[in-house]
Amino acid sequence: MAEKQEDPWMPAPQAPVGCPPGLEYLTQLDQVLVNQQLELTEILTGCVTRNDYRLRNSLGQQFYFAEEDSSCFARQCFKENRPFSMSIKDNNGVEVIHLERPLRCSAWCCFCCLQELEVQAPPGQIVGYVKQDCTFLYPIFTIENGSHEPVLKIKGPLCTCRCCADVEFQITSIDGTHRVGKISKQWSGLVKEFFTSADNFGIQFPMDLDVKLKAVMIGACMLIDFMFFERQQSGGHGGSGGGGH
Repeated sequence: MAEKQEDPWMPAPQAPVGCPPGLEYLTQLDQVLVNQQLELTEILTGCVTRNDYRLRNSLGQQFYFAEEDSSCFARQCFKENRPFSMSIKDNNGVEVIHLERPLRCSAWCCFCCLQELEVQAPPGQIVGYVKQDCTFLYPIFTIENGSHEPVLKIKGPLCTCRCCADVEFQITSIDGTHRVGKISKQWSGLVKEFFTSADNFGIQFPMDLDVKLKAVMIGACMLIDFMFFERQQSGGHGGSGGGGH
């Protein structure tokens, strides 16, 4: 996939002391643009294909690309709830972040089997988790560090199906009193929204946020995309695909 990429790459900055290899790009960013790649096969056949993404900075320079690894059986049977691994690689094709999503129930009432995602950076070294909270109205997630200590919260809107507007998931302090950033599903126009499966997201966080937590925020964006916006095989948008409502 790296050889197919035509967009300008973000120059690799000097890695600070203690920064996990490959995450030095995130030290200079307070915003990440996540663009899902258009899958013509999915549009024409209705079969659910693997999700691929390009990650860019605010200047449009690409610094990572992400590739889903899942079985055809899981994609067709479990669709947006499917388990998967995801490799996030730098411009040299080196995997710098690895995501693991196990199979979990999509119903908010199954409090013992809610959605979660494990984030490794580099692969093999766990730096955090994204865990869905058991809630009745708003979708809420807890961000944990590698020691399972809660550090941040993500709260979504009551309804994730919005026409002609962005859908925002607010990132807050663990007690919910301070806003830290947001993950936005960006409106891309009527035709694209309803006739393609490609989603665009923006992630905003403080420049000085720990790069490990920034990596976990990228993982949270991927999980949110699958849970709430993954296109259904029937042709409808996956706005009700997640738990927590």
